Amino acid sequence: MKSIVVTGGTAGIGFAAAERMRRAPDVRLLVGARGQAPDGIETRPLDLGRLASVRGFADATGEWLGEAGMIDALVLNAGTQVRDLGQRTEDGFETTFAVNHLAHYLLLRLLTTRLADGAIVVITTSNLHDPKTNPIAPPEHADAEALARGQVTLSPGAKDAMAVMRAYAASKLCNVLTARALASSDLARTRGLRVIAFNPGFTPGTQLTRNHGLAFRSLFALLAPILGVLRRPNTVAGGGSLLADLALGRLVPPEGRLYVSQVRRVLTWPDPSELACDDAVMARLWRDSAVMVGLPVAE
Repeated sequence: MKSIVVTGGTAGIGFAAAERMRRAPDVRLLVGARGQAPDGIETRPLDLGRLASVRGFADATGEWLGEAGMIDALVLNAGTQVRDLGQRTEDGFETTFAVNHLAHYLLLRLLTTRLADGAIVVITTSNLHDPKTNPIAPPEHADAEALARGQVTLSPGAKDAMAVMRAYAASKLCNVLTARALASSDLARTRGLRVIAFNPGFTPGTQLTRNHGLAFRSLFALLAPILGVLRRPNTVAGGGSLLADLALGRLVPPEGRLYVSQVRRVLTWPDPSELACDDAVMARLWRDSAVMVGLPVAE
């Protein structure tokens, strides 16, 4: 039996992926969820806005696995967008950064000892992390301490009309950097881990904008059909199938590739952004994130 652990598996692309994975032969699936899960999906409580809840979910995952059980695939898929960068989690961090990056970083670190040899780790990111595909509000940096304060620009106090979008893009940059850091670690080499950063692309209907106000959601609903004609958006079902196939090992990256991107329903394995490939930025993010969650930099 393959044991697969997923976050963000009760809605959108994650739910489509979870449904596909749980129907695969010889698969045990556990999903971290804040609320009620759809029938047939086994869950344990997980609120990514609370680091204590992340630790509780990691403990519950250990109990689910049993003393000798190991994780064959870990899918860190959940994500959020907020409408106010003044919003803070109970731990005091800006919510976008805390949920999309820091909570997943902590969960990954807590579960690394339970990753099986040859395990697959998939982290859902976005091509918004790259200025080439996001010229409007690309991330300016991946400084964990600044992002935790909601400071998304390099100039403190600078006004930024696209700050919310830039914060989301920065959190997705952090996802790619975390994937790269894990893939280059001694642990990954020793265990033969396969690490993937997955961009599902522009996909209407994922509920990612649920935390925005009615005006924003109404505007997005009006623009979605127009964007659909111009950009040929991906579908929830299609993105879920790709995510599941990556986690199940049915879709294997080419040698030396980590970042997989689906744009206009075409799958490619491009290079991440220049900033995402900066080893110094990667190392600093890993180190600062460890300090924030109270873990040693290396185990």
